[in-house]
Amino acid sequence: MSPRALVLALLFAPAFAHAAALERLQVERTDTPLYVDAATPRFSWVIHAEKNGTAQIGYRLQVSRGGKRVWDSGEIRSAQSFDVVYAGPALVPGERYDWRVEVKTSEGTATGASSFGTALDEAGWAGARWIGKADAASLPAPLLRRTFHVGADVARATLYVAAGGYAAMQVDGKPASDAVLSPGFTDYAKRVEVTATDVALAPGEHELAAELGRGFYGMTNPNVWHWERAPWHGQPRVRAVLVIRYGDGHIERVPTDTQWQLADGPTRLDDLYGGEDYDAQKAVPTAWAPATELPAPAGRLVAQTEQPIWVTQVLNAVEITEPKPGTFVFAFPRVIAGWADFDVTGPAGTTITARYGEKLLPDGTVDARDEHHYFKHGFQTDHLTLGEGRTQWHARFSYKGFRYVQVDGWPGKPDLAAVKASIVHTDVAITGRFDSSNDLLNWIHRATVDTLLNNLHGIPTDTPMYEKNGWTGDGMLGADMFLRNVDAGALLTKWVRDIADTRGTDGAPLVTAPNAGWALDVHAPTWHSAYVLVPWSIYMATGDRAPIDEHLEGMARYVAMEHARSPGGIANTELGDWVSPETDPSGENAPEDKRVAATAYLYRMERVVADMQRLTGHPDEAARFDRMADEVRAAFNARFLDGATATYRGEGDQGYRQAHNLLALAFGLVPDDLRQRVAAGVAADARARGDHLDTGALATKLILPVLTATGHADEAWAIATQVTFPSWGFWRANGATSLWEHWKLASRSRGHYFLGTVDDWLFEDVAGLRPLEAGWRRFAVQPALTGSLEHASAAVMTPYGEASVAWRKSPEGIEADVLVPVGTEADVGLPGHAHRVLASGRYHLALP
Repeated sequence: MSPRALVLALLFAPAFAHAAALERLQVERTDTPLYVDAATPRFSWVIHAEKNGTAQIGYRLQVSRGGKRVWDSGEIRSAQSFDVVYAGPALVPGERYDWRVEVKTSEGTATGASSFGTALDEAGWAGARWIGKADAASLPAPLLRRTFHVGADVARATLYVAAGGYAAMQVDGKPASDAVLSPGFTDYAKRVEVTATDVALAPGEHELAAELGRGFYGMTNPNVWHWERAPWHGQPRVRAVLVIRYGDGHIERVPTDTQWQLADGPTRLDDLYGGEDYDAQKAVPTAWAPATELPAPAGRLVAQTEQPIWVTQVLNAVEITEPKPGTFVFAFPRVIAGWADFDVTGPAGTTITARYGEKLLPDGTVDARDEHHYFKHGFQTDHLTLGEGRTQWHARFSYKGFRYVQVDGWPGKPDLAAVKASIVHTDVAITGRFDSSNDLLNWIHRATVDTLLNNLHGIPTDTPMYEKNGWTGDGMLGADMFLRNVDAGALLTKWVRDIADTRGTDGAPLVTAPNAGWALDVHAPTWHSAYVLVPWSIYMATGDRAPIDEHLEGMARYVAMEHARSPGGIANTELGDWVSPETDPSGENAPEDKRVAATAYLYRMERVVADMQRLTGHPDEAARFDRMADEVRAAFNARFLDGATATYRGEGDQGYRQAHNLLALAFGLVPDDLRQRVAAGVAADARARGDHLDTGALATKLILPVLTATGHADEAWAIATQVTFPSWGFWRANGATSLWEHWKLASRSRGHYFLGTVDDWLFEDVAGLRPLEAGWRRFAVQPALTGSLEHASAAVMTPYGEASVAWRKSPEGIEADVLVPVGTEADVGLPGHAHRVLASGRYHLALP
């Protein structure tokens, strides 16, 4: 290529005094964590450099406690900048450590410093007991309190909390942290999460208090998933200790014990699905009694590694309607997960009923129906009883999926400011960006991100309105989207442990995680594949191998078992390509042979486990799983491939099935000499349907990438920009503000992400940004839709820093700005031009 054909220029001139600087100093992938229970924590940093081609040469890492060095790595010549493992003496429990790293780069030395805290041992809990209310029939949320004295010269005070259910902690009547619905949710018989929060304390008398919510631990509303009879079920309880460290080195501890006082609080009932009953007249208890010591949950105490759940935004209502006298409906800009904030003045004892829903019924009231009768006592409904004067209230131990709030019993007529909507979800940073010259694609991306966030509550959930469950197939399909758009690595790593916790004696996980014992008989390798494929997604997106190392033995055992129970290499499943366009809008399988999807996923799992075995140094095991995969591939093609027509068919299929052929293409099951013909069949079927997909959750993730990769980008574009049923544009044309659970207008939920996996294609094919090696150490900048758009851009946060591309058409051809983080390289290939590898830096490419 001539110099005129490709011009590389530095996009930004140096603007800082130093050639390199360090950012995002983390321990265990977290900024300044206060409760690290890893014996050998891992350190990470990101290098910001002004000169193209900057590279890390080595580092020196030092860890100190109380000003005294406890470990010095020495000068290490290495390019490794994340997951650097601590290799010093055993860390002391319940202590704060400082760490400093000096990084040598080709452009000079950069330094950075941060800190972390270690987990408590049993001595550190200072005899803290599990306390709460012993009366198993009592429904009000317990209030707990005790006073304590603080002397002068407090150096640091840290509050450690574990709970069965939720514990809203307060210091002197104010929240101890911004976290809500905390601590996180697990299988409490296996693990109980601990949070740590620094609090400010002045000398004098103080009060430490808690209000306990039931969460999934103590649910009382009978429901189809059996949470009310989980193996761990009981009254909510808390174990906490406030550790106060003074300047002279001495330590005081305030633990939970029977010296705490207990009273029934104003939250008279709380249920994650049903809602809450709150009586403001009982906000100040008149009688207190000693707290009761309760049995500890069976699970071991572990750090809450996923980010806390926060109120991330508050929305104003955009409209109030009165569909019938005395019934007022507040409308908000979009579907959210969270709760309403009420501000009301009226006669004491007045009870307001609030019902939440994502859509309206024909009469203008809110659709808060439990159509499937999942819950015995109530659904998405709060009852607020007013106290004297002004009452301001919001739910504390439940969240809802909604766009509309209907209130009945309001004293007088409310104004627009009387009810607001708080958006509540795990506080993950938004780390991905996408934009283009097509407004529909931009809407799809925005709706995708909003819907992903609405479904992050310590686990990836299946609708914030109806289920709140961690369906494994849903999370598996969405994992790449989560990891690309938000900082979801820690949450998904935690959730893989939840999946592992559900395994039965045969090694197979269940279809929801955590799980209270429901769905024990569902055999669904399509959904179970999350146990294998989510760790691989984490590894590819973040470079974090720890989930693979932790779970490989269990994954290998499960996949080998699945192979053994698949006669002749053909697997079966109860869950196939769920919610294809012709299915019932409340949810069902596509009208096709589910064995095709099951066998394709068995093959995919076997190939991934083989890759994991190679990665971890087990070539013999890798070869064993490769042999299994070869057997399945041969059986799959023998059973389902019609070679004459280059079509995959199953028994009982209703017509041509796009899903069968897409799964075969995407997972590498198609013989090489038939790939183009099979792909052409998918494109032809979509054209025959008027440029429409005919896929459910499994195959929707694949159709646009597969068509684009096999030479049918024009058909992929036509499907993506379609505005009639079934399509994303059809949703938008019908007023959607989020992704739906079904293509049809009658979709049960309007808050589900698994049909939004088109977002993968937006990043990887439209913008052209995709990883080629784990952790984005090498990535591609290869947009494939430049003929359909004027411009597109995308950015992702890699463990090395942000990688991005922004391409646009110009009178001279195509221009692109590319950002390559230090430690990575980019394989750039724009249509019509040879590929070129770029080292770290900022580049402007002009391509005629």
